Amino acid sequence: MRIELATEPGSPERPNEDWASAVAPAAGQGGTLVLLDGVTPPRGGDGCVHSVSWFTSRLGGALAELSASRRDLTLADILALSIRRTADTHRPLCDLSHVRTPQATVVLARWDDVRIEHLVLSDSVLLLEAPDGTVEPVLDDRLDRLPPGSLTSEEAVDTHLRNKEGGFFTAGADPSVVSRAVTGEHLRTEVRALAALTDGASRWTEKFREGDWAGTLGMLRKVGPQGLIDRVRELERADTGRVFLRRGKTHDDATAALVEF
Repeated sequence: MRIELATEPGSPERPNEDWASAVAPAAGQGGTLVLLDGVTPPRGGDGCVHSVSWFTSRLGGALAELSASRRDLTLADILALSIRRTADTHRPLCDLSHVRTPQATVVLARWDDVRIEHLVLSDSVLLLEAPDGTVEPVLDDRLDRLPPGSLTSEEAVDTHLRNKEGGFFTAGADPSVVSRAVTGEHLRTEVRALAALTDGASRWTEKFREGDWAGTLGMLRKVGPQGLIDRVRELERADTGRVFLRRGKTHDDATAALVEF
């Protein structure tokens, strides 16, 4: 088994709000992969005295510990318990009912000799490669299905879309959000590699259209996670007319992980 991981902040002047970890072996067998993308709040506060990077490190740490040690729990159970545990650490100091309370996208994968389990919440990506080279993306595409123009107003997002039915969901302080996650499992023999990417790294496919998901996994295998991030940065710098990046940051935090069995 080979595991490679790379992460890079969108700006050296800001902390990296992504978080990732791999554990192998987990509970003496197999392994786990955790990847989070912290949601940068708009200006105006989020009711919390802690930073988004503080939140992702606590939530990520809980997910890594529990997914590695609690084989008796499903990944959805683990996410719910991790959200609850993280919320309890700052509930006395922060308003966790605030619509912008610190949040993150989530990718979880866990494997042993028999099966591979997965969970995806919001717009980070998990890729599963079959022995014949076919790549299956596991996506929570709620953001992509929103009507055009839905995300232009932060007030409208907060009121109608953020962790709302008909909108999109991220991991914050409410453990019930796990019911919105995309979950599933495959036989271990059906997967020869998997990859996880925050949306800052998946831009190579999703924004710049340099290749399909199979191409993304091929790039990861060829140049590694850091090489893929470097290529995304080149494309971002070249897009001076904002042809591909019409909305959002020019450079986002980017994290990519590759696991080859």
